[in-house]
Amino acid sequence: MSLMSSLYIGTSGLRTADNALNTTAHNMSNLDTQGYTRQQVAQGTRNYITLSKSADTNWKQTGLGVNYTRTRQERDWILDRNYRRESGRMAFYDVSAAALEEIEYILGESNEGHEFSVALVGEHDGADAKDGLWGAVQELAKDPTSSVKQNLFVTKAYEFITKARKVYDSLCDYQDNMNKEVKREVDRINKYAQEINELNKRIVRVEAGPENANDLRDRRNYLLDELGKLGSISYSEDSIGNVNVRFEETDLVKGGTVNEIALYQDPQTGFYTPYWKMFADFKLDGEGNPIVTEEGIQRAKVFNLNQKISSEYNTDIGSLKSTLLARGDHRATHNELDNINPDGKYEEGWYDVHVSQSIVMNIQAEFDKLVHIITTKINDVLAEGAERAREVNPGSDYLRDENGNPYQLFQLAVDEPDKPETGWTVRNMLVNPELRQNPSLLTFRLNEHSEDHETMEAMKKAFEEAVYTLNPNVATPVCFKDYYKNLVSQIANTGYVFRGVQENQAQATDALAYAREEIVGVSSDEELTNMIMYQNAYNASSRYINVISEMLDHLLSTLGR
Repeated sequence: MSLMSSLYIGTSGLRTADNALNTTAHNMSNLDTQGYTRQQVAQGTRNYITLSKSADTNWKQTGLGVNYTRTRQERDWILDRNYRRESGRMAFYDVSAAALEEIEYILGESNEGHEFSVALVGEHDGADAKDGLWGAVQELAKDPTSSVKQNLFVTKAYEFITKARKVYDSLCDYQDNMNKEVKREVDRINKYAQEINELNKRIVRVEAGPENANDLRDRRNYLLDELGKLGSISYSEDSIGNVNVRFEETDLVKGGTVNEIALYQDPQTGFYTPYWKMFADFKLDGEGNPIVTEEGIQRAKVFNLNQKISSEYNTDIGSLKSTLLARGDHRATHNELDNINPDGKYEEGWYDVHVSQSIVMNIQAEFDKLVHIITTKINDVLAEGAERAREVNPGSDYLRDENGNPYQLFQLAVDEPDKPETGWTVRNMLVNPELRQNPSLLTFRLNEHSEDHETMEAMKKAFEEAVYTLNPNVATPVCFKDYYKNLVSQIANTGYVFRGVQENQAQATDALAYAREEIVGVSSDEELTNMIMYQNAYNASSRYINVISEMLDHLLSTLGR
């Protein structure tokens, strides 16, 4: 090889070292950039020049220097896939645990909220007997004819039903907040899908030439990370650089198109249901505009919320699914604990399929049952007292109004028998306005002027009788007081389980994140070491060129004499 040709070897070293220095500087400048993946220079040898061939000895060849092949990203496909799956599972349990914490707050079990337990049984076991509805019943039983005790009883009943309605309304408000979160997350999914599709196009254009679109790939990988937190995803890259993404086993981004997720809003509850627009059946309204109905999205729903939630089947992945499950699809009532659907019809297994898996709906139904059984039982006790008085004296008006009907402490706000949702539910009850204005109408004094201790004992027994269960899957019967304690304990125990899973999942996700960061993350110490190495390589190539230049200068000077 001529000395002039040798200069190209030095030049290749200079260029490669210069490019490697630029890549190292790029890594250092993006040390704290979110989603950035460390880049590394790939080098290879240039083709050799064969000077002679021999069958007996090695070929005589001379090299042409180093070749800068490409700048590659340092990623591990398996770690990426596992991290996105486990971060989605962690997001699922984050939502569930947060929902239970909010319910504890609403019930007032965190020393805040509405403090419903005070309205029912008092602040604590040693509280004043006048605290709560149960305390008022005990006080009234001591002296049924006392106008002060009668007023206390009606007042505590009003406080009880008022706080009960606030608790239930707060649960409904929380459902509405989660419903808004559903819309926000669906909007994010569609936004991420659109951006991934645009990045695919840009990456293909850039990589059609000699360059690698590493920074664009960083952004696309970041979006896949974020998408994995919202739901179960799978993805694959084709030969030209496009990434096809499936969300909940359905194509989201494929072949340069995005299959958007749309939202159907229930006209009664306002709750959103995500569905795949491409699979929905649309109808035309009177003006010829396409509209979607609840029947039209049955085959197009993004999630099957009736399937069993299990890590074994990967059905516990994504914050969107968890939010939908926690929210439920309607406001639950006590009727559903008896498998009565919102239309008022018995449906075998309704509770297990449609209510039990929703954190909020389950508490709504159990809480509504507590209020329902307390109010209806008190009304029944008063009606039975009035009937006993008439058995002794047929003309008795004891515990009856001017129309001869037994006094009811609690009444329906709206009485529409054909609508199950307006029955004896917590949102449709109020204290009898006549009794609120004049509590002494509950005289508890029989016609012979004796005190009606029998009715009061029946009312006390109603609070202490253990004949009620939280839901169809709980066999142990409890009384009014223990019902609420068990309700709170159920929330606490479920929260404990979810928080335990959440903590374990956080550890697993963090371990994967750390392992992935060791590969994709930028280490300043390592990059500085590389910078020194490439600087030395640059200097060595420069000295090599200087030596060749001096040799040429010497030859030319000698030959020129």
